[in-house]
Amino acid sequence: MNTIATNRGAAAVSSAGVGLGGATQSAADMSEQFLKLLVTQLKNQDPLNPVDNAQMTSQMAQISTVGGIQSLNTSITGLNTSVLQMQALQGASLVGRDVMLPGKLLSVVDGAVSGNFDVSAAASQVKIDVLNASGVTVDSLNLGAQTAGQHSFNWPAGRGLGQADGYSFKVSASNGAHSVGSTALMHDTVRAISTTGSALTLELARSGKTPYTAITAIN
Repeated sequence: MNTIATNRGAAAVSSAGVGLGGATQSAADMSEQFLKLLVTQLKNQDPLNPVDNAQMTSQMAQISTVGGIQSLNTSITGLNTSVLQMQALQGASLVGRDVMLPGKLLSVVDGAVSGNFDVSAAASQVKIDVLNASGVTVDSLNLGAQTAGQHSFNWPAGRGLGQADGYSFKVSASNGAHSVGSTALMHDTVRAISTTGSALTLELARSGKTPYTAITAIN
């Protein structure tokens, strides 16, 4: 009588997902090969040393788990595609819209020059330094005490300037002798959208390609 030398043959196929030729197999192929090995093993088992029931159950559970994982992966891939399509549709509605994101460029609206910033906590003193295109400070604004959150300011001396002049600003905040976290924010316009991998990317007029996750507000 030809006896199967080991009871681990079926388990090896089910857990590793590799056939006799070494190629990766699908769950269906693995299930079929597992059952063939199991039937052959039962036919040729030693009557004095039969296959252990617990081991057989464990092997069957392994092949079932592999099949379930492959099915789950297929479902997730399909869901991922649907999410990307929804993101693209939602992103299309942003084209032409004004958005806010971290950035230091000043905005010009109807000749008035303005900027935005965010402070992480209440500050007793907030200062804005205005810089020209060469990075040289040309003016400073003391805004006094500000509450936590987003704020805006105007730069009266910049009236009449255009966006192309490239003026920027730097914000610093403090509460007594302690500095307070602050972030410069700027306005930009969405020109186009694209999806890269699983991420939505915006093509902005002033900032170029920007991840959608960087946007803090949509106007």
